[in-house]
Amino acid sequence: MISGKKFEQVFNIMKESFPLIEYREYEGQKRLLSNPRYRLLTEENERGVVAAFLAGWELEGFRFVEMIAVSPAARGGGIGKRLMERFLKQSALPVVLEVEPPEDELKRRRIGFYERLGFRLGDHKYVQPPMRKGKPELPLCIMSYPALLTEPQFNFVKEQLYREVYKA
Repeated sequence: MISGKKFEQVFNIMKESFPLIEYREYEGQKRLLSNPRYRLLTEENERGVVAAFLAGWELEGFRFVEMIAVSPAARGGGIGKRLMERFLKQSALPVVLEVEPPEDELKRRRIGFYERLGFRLGDHKYVQPPMRKGKPELPLCIMSYPALLTEPQFNFVKEQLYREVYKA
């Protein structure tokens, strides 16, 4: 179980790394720590401060990377890659994650990061349900590892995400 101090550090990186629409409110995010399907991996710097985290889910037949983020001060040193590789090695199940459509250079670079790790960008239509009350859904793309999802696999993954992660 992650300590309260470590959770604060994770939540601060979350706030620095994602738009408000892409993460839960503090209490909702903290409540996930008691969910047996939820996993929170962290990497700490030499002072024991969280420098990066990966929030993932163990779902039926696959694993889901909900978020991965590196503190702005620690970016560019390979810590995100190490975290993702650690998550991928923990199970033989396929892994999926959401990314923004490749509409600009930054978004294409993020997709390239995952592609270098072996993820494949699918072309199925997908929207992330709202993470906060009163916020809109978010059009995203699904990437999968180690192979592209077929239409039936994509529909299964989407249904699981909506039911287990987003409760939609």
